[in-house]
Amino acid sequence: MLAGTKQSVVAQDIAPRIRQKGVDMRIGLDIASLALKRLVSTIVLVAGDSDFVPAMKLARREGLRVLLDPLGSSHVRPELKVHADLVI
Repeated sequence: MLAGTKQSVVAQDIAPRIRQKGVDMRIGLDIASLALKRLVSTIVLVAGDSDFVPAMKLARREGLRVLLDPLGSSHVRPELKVHADLVI
């Protein structure tokens, strides 16, 4: 029960606020680190937004192969496709 009321709290009264904070930046930093340290030869990026373009460009400049898998989404930014070696 809520303080001062006679109403009960039910599941429908509670709505989670799930937010992604800095996830794209962390993934971009991981891509850059892997590329600069030459730890991998291929990156498979599962994404559809253009936030990853700088990391993709860096990886390709460092000689890595960048594969893009948008998981069937039709909302893939064109600039993301341009910087991928292959769109799966």
